Amino acid sequence: MNLTDAKYAKHALVQEMMDTVGVVKGFDRNQTKDVAAQIASVGRLLMTGEGSSRIFPAKNACRKALTWGLDVSMCTEGSRQSFQYDLAKFAVFCASNSGRTKEVVLLAQKLAEMGNANRFGLSANPGTMLEKACSETFVLTCGWEQAVAATKSVIEQALFYETIVRHIAGSIGQLDCAALSPKIETALTLPIDAAIVDAATKAPTIYFAGYNDGVAEELTLKTNEITRKKSDYLEGTYAIHGIEEVMDPRDVVFVVDPIEAEEEKFEEVLVKGVGLKVVAIAARKTRFETIRVPDAGAMNPYVFLSAGWNLLVEIGMALNINLDKPERARKVGNELIV
Repeated sequence: MNLTDAKYAKHALVQEMMDTVGVVKGFDRNQTKDVAAQIASVGRLLMTGEGSSRIFPAKNACRKALTWGLDVSMCTEGSRQSFQYDLAKFAVFCASNSGRTKEVVLLAQKLAEMGNANRFGLSANPGTMLEKACSETFVLTCGWEQAVAATKSVIEQALFYETIVRHIAGSIGQLDCAALSPKIETALTLPIDAAIVDAATKAPTIYFAGYNDGVAEELTLKTNEITRKKSDYLEGTYAIHGIEEVMDPRDVVFVVDPIEAEEEKFEEVLVKGVGLKVVAIAARKTRFETIRVPDAGAMNPYVFLSAGWNLLVEIGMALNINLDKPERARKVGNELIV
């Protein structure tokens, strides 16, 4: 995938994916310093939103917080389910690129009515209904995306939450966005083996397996939006715990950052047992055919996600799909109209 080839450059989706490089390079890691201190004083954070505004940004932050043993408890849930929770003692971040997502805005309004002052908004647009309902709202620098599938906003939202985690953990100095940016660019532009693309175009279902950090799950959603193919997210070892019973040998499983100790079992059950193709997206050599990306250490999930976007664009192009405009999916999933 590259912008020098007209067949790619004509798509807003590709342009916005490539815009991610600049968004990351220019990201202000200190913009969350004050709100991170507020969250640390509360001790609990719920990150809510719908779809791409929540999956990778929030789950990446949760994984980092647990990995680093953060004193602050971090969790994520959809806005409707969050309605059922007692959030009086929580700081809550409500993410909606449009600022008009019904479920998110209504939750923010409920928090305001109950007097929770620690309600924050994260949006790509200023002056929205979400902003009116929150105590403080942060506006992304990436701007409003033209393609239906969210891309650069997902990365910026994830960096935003990650800096909150890092400020609280005292590791903000280790976040080097200038160093991460070219690695994302490499992942976005590296050649994808034509045989992998061909297998994916012919697969009845494309599966993504991996950590519960939002990468594989977000790529599953993007598969629907970008390639119009059926897809499923298989968390952890779900891929080898029963679903193999209904898998088709023509299916493809993309394993994001496979755990080395589990590779043999994946090969035994999926490759030898079902007879399907397994491809890894990783920063190291694996026992599977691997889409190899530069190693970014703790920031690898951003690079893996970028490589997955690259892959999906190639699949969509091979299927002659309009990458920017799905037939049914909407830019704002459930808009609040007043």
